[in-house]
Amino acid sequence: MDCLFWKSCMHYFLHLVFPVFIALIFYRKNWKQVYLILLATMLVDLDHLFANPVFDPSRNSIGFHFLHSYYAIAVYFLLLFFKGNIRVIGIGLLLHMLTDFQDYNFWCH
Repeated sequence: MDCLFWKSCMHYFLHLVFPVFIALIFYRKNWKQVYLILLATMLVDLDHLFANPVFDPSRNSIGFHFLHSYYAIAVYFLLLFFKGNIRVIGIGLLLHMLTDFQDYNFWCH
């Protein structure tokens, strides 16, 4: 199988499956709610709608889209210092940024 297949597998694993492990390991009591919040943080990709083209597999999202900017990532990091669902949102957004970072930097283009 080619590189793009494995890149896509890793991308969707980190976006859809890995958050289940985070929820189950760190938030066992409310894991379903936490998992849904982590999934909801994928709405950060709405900033792709302002790009032309909307999707470009050779484009690095980090630093390009405004919700994927370094300033936004700094704010997402600050969310980790809050309690409750705000922290979960920060975790989800940072996981999303990490996923997009590895997607561009460690796989074929």
